[in-house]
Amino acid sequence: QVQLVESGGGLVQSGGSLRLSCAASGSIGSPYIMGWYRQSPGKQRTLVARIPSGGDAYYVDSLKGRFTISRDSAKNTVYLQMNSLKPEDTAVYYCYAVFSTIYWGQGTQVTVSS
Repeated sequence: QVQLVESGGGLVQSGGSLRLSCAASGSIGSPYIMGWYRQSPGKQRTLVARIPSGGDAYYVDSLKGRFTISRDSAKNTVYLQMNSLKPEDTAVYYCYAVFSTIYWGQGTQVTVSS
């Protein structure tokens, strides 16, 4: 059974930075894709960024330049560096990993105060 454990969320002031981490355990092999979604209250969960094994990262256009996704394949861990945070970035951030099926983390709250 694959488990994804996230860490790094919290409260930060506008303009600040946070780094989220998500480690996959219990797996055999490396996920094809790892990435992040986010969900604000009353809104749908939306893609933030994803990174395939050995491939280029993809970002939603509105977050390019502020967010950086990376992964450590040896550790089956994906990171999301978030800079110049804005109040509208406030959301629960979920990591996911694609093996033969998709697995999700439990979510980590990011709150950006103005």
